[in-house]
Amino acid sequence: VRGLVKQHIASYDYFVSTEIKKILRANDKITSDANPSFYLKYLDIHVGMPSSEEGFNQINDKISPHECRLRDMTYSAPISVDIEYTRGSQRVLRNGLIIGKMPVMLRSSKCVLKNMNESELARVQECPYDPGGYFIIRGSEKVVLIQEQLSKNRIMIGRNSKKELQCEILSSTQERKSKTYIASKKQRYYVRHNQLSDDVPIAIIFKAMGFESDHDIVSAVGLEEKFVAAMAPSIEECASHQIVTQEGALQYIASKVKIRKFGPATSGTSTLPREHEAIDFLSNLMIAHVPCPDGNMKMKAVYLGLMVRRLMQAEVGDTECDDRDFYGNKRLELAGSLLALLFEDVFKRFNSELKRIADNSLGKTLAAPLDIVKHVRQDLITNALVDALATGNWTIKRFKMERQGVTQVLSRLSYISVLGMMTRINSTFEKTRKVSGPRSLQPSQWGMLCPSDTPEGESCGLVKNLALLSHITTDSDEKPVIRLLYNAGVEDVKSLHFSAIHNPAYHIVFLNGVIVGLTIDPQRIVSTIRAVRRHGLLNEFVSVSTNAAQRSVYIASDGGRLCRPYIIVKNSIPQVTQEHIEYSKNSLQELKKGYRIFEDFVDDGLIEYLDVNEMNDASIAVYENQIKPTTTHLEIEPFTLLGVCAGLIPYPHHNQSPRNTYQCAMGKQAMGTIGYNQQKRIDSLMYLLVYPQRPLVKTKTIEFCNFEKLPAGQNAIIAVMSYSGYDIEDALVLNKASLDRG
Repeated sequence: VRGLVKQHIASYDYFVSTEIKKILRANDKITSDANPSFYLKYLDIHVGMPSSEEGFNQINDKISPHECRLRDMTYSAPISVDIEYTRGSQRVLRNGLIIGKMPVMLRSSKCVLKNMNESELARVQECPYDPGGYFIIRGSEKVVLIQEQLSKNRIMIGRNSKKELQCEILSSTQERKSKTYIASKKQRYYVRHNQLSDDVPIAIIFKAMGFESDHDIVSAVGLEEKFVAAMAPSIEECASHQIVTQEGALQYIASKVKIRKFGPATSGTSTLPREHEAIDFLSNLMIAHVPCPDGNMKMKAVYLGLMVRRLMQAEVGDTECDDRDFYGNKRLELAGSLLALLFEDVFKRFNSELKRIADNSLGKTLAAPLDIVKHVRQDLITNALVDALATGNWTIKRFKMERQGVTQVLSRLSYISVLGMMTRINSTFEKTRKVSGPRSLQPSQWGMLCPSDTPEGESCGLVKNLALLSHITTDSDEKPVIRLLYNAGVEDVKSLHFSAIHNPAYHIVFLNGVIVGLTIDPQRIVSTIRAVRRHGLLNEFVSVSTNAAQRSVYIASDGGRLCRPYIIVKNSIPQVTQEHIEYSKNSLQELKKGYRIFEDFVDDGLIEYLDVNEMNDASIAVYENQIKPTTTHLEIEPFTLLGVCAGLIPYPHHNQSPRNTYQCAMGKQAMGTIGYNQQKRIDSLMYLLVYPQRPLVKTKTIEFCNFEKLPAGQNAIIAVMSYSGYDIEDALVLNKASLDRG
């Protein structure tokens, strides 16, 4: 059952191994205002193995998850850092200083149970079929539910509450999140932002970015006649404000920017001229994910022009609005990314606390030389992480983000209820709003989410479940993708004139929502990336798709996209042939020795992962006999379209549709076995059936998720008895007419 919760575990592993080091690198130095020669520098960070500290002499023991359940402890591992700091006048290197404890997810790379076989698992009293993927916090088992959100850094055109068209973009970088809107009132275009006290006309923003002549402004949007005509009122309005130069525009913007108060209001804010605030707003807050190297705002102006152009096209009716419920525009947040946000917030608080202590004690004269290690408080990081997981309230001060109910207690009604809980997806949408859009079943969810498994009532359609084969990506590095694109013939925008971006011959190439460059031949870019990915030289989860209406190529390598594997079809011949299958059938006994695993098929270029955006470009056959000459991919198994709970139903296609939905809700409540260690557990409430039976009618899903080894319920028996109850030994009384009719 590794497969059903692999997304949780992969996400946590990525956080512990990679993400935590990135966070450390971003905040690696503490200096003091009181004494400039003092510093503390973090060199490396790593999470150890789970241990417990007991008694007065602080014995560190390896601890098993089951012991934590019984003794109401938290299953966590120490976080240790290597630091270099000054004490008095000498430099000190210190390795393995513990700064706190990190809760450990079961069956992850830091867990004791990793790579154990059945007899070793039995020794630590753990069930071999338990999926893992949850945390043990103060003795109770907590699951971080998958959270669903709109994707960041994408241009979306939609209607606001007043039914007006507007173009919005939600930018998210390491430092901040911000939303930028472009709205139109009376044929004039305005930029809207939380930091602006009032809407600013679009032409003034362009002027502030250094586009002083009107011709430049128009060419940033497009030189076709309809675009020139649509831009005219905005430029006239700019002239009516008597704004001609860049300085004038910056002063106008500065008068509209709300003054942000950092700590003490006096320090540093009054000395900066107001224009600097406007420049800071333009480069760091508006469309924050497009970088401005050394104050060069050309890329950002091009991006802004593109947004205005999209809005105009939607008003004229060339393109329709974007669908917010389309599943390619959604991202799923797993435990790893949520913990990373939390840890970064706590780590910054921890550092500022240390800085305050250093400032206070270095300010005193004639004090003993400060040894900062003595002031390291372990409980700060530990308590913050444990409390967030225990209560489910994630508060992150930087993003002003507050969420309730992110974690839930794992429901141990039966084995199926555990599996059903691990694959559940929670939407951040409010339950009270009577909007049918997000609740309905989208065609883009085919193969990614289970169509039957959703609760009834108010949360219907908002709480969903993953299908069997679907996988959630983790972040992968952008640099190799960018290098590959420039080698494949993408031209950098910086080297061209900015009006070239609207030339009909060019396609715009986006990578994770940022413009990388332009290309004349989009098909060549797409086929190059696919070929390199199939040869295993690129991360297999990088997706590429084209959009002809918007003349663009989208490439995505960010985390949280849903994808699933398909067999590649070339020249209407599937790449995985009978020989491969028979080869692996013979080696099913040898799979334990690991001659060939599923990942090998991916590495050999026989199977590839497609996400929702790329599935729109592919032509997928469900069965082998449906392959046409145009087919590009073949479904691995049609039944993997269902989730775990719906997969247990035999012959679901013979049932009325809502019956399957009812069964998904009630199958979790069937009494049965919980796990092999059910006698050892001490839950306050546990439902066990005395004599469960293995089901006689089995689906393939039942064998996949080991339901037959931990069954629930019994088989129904039809008993035939003689009429009137006499002569049961040897006689049956039958109706002659029925017998004649057969």
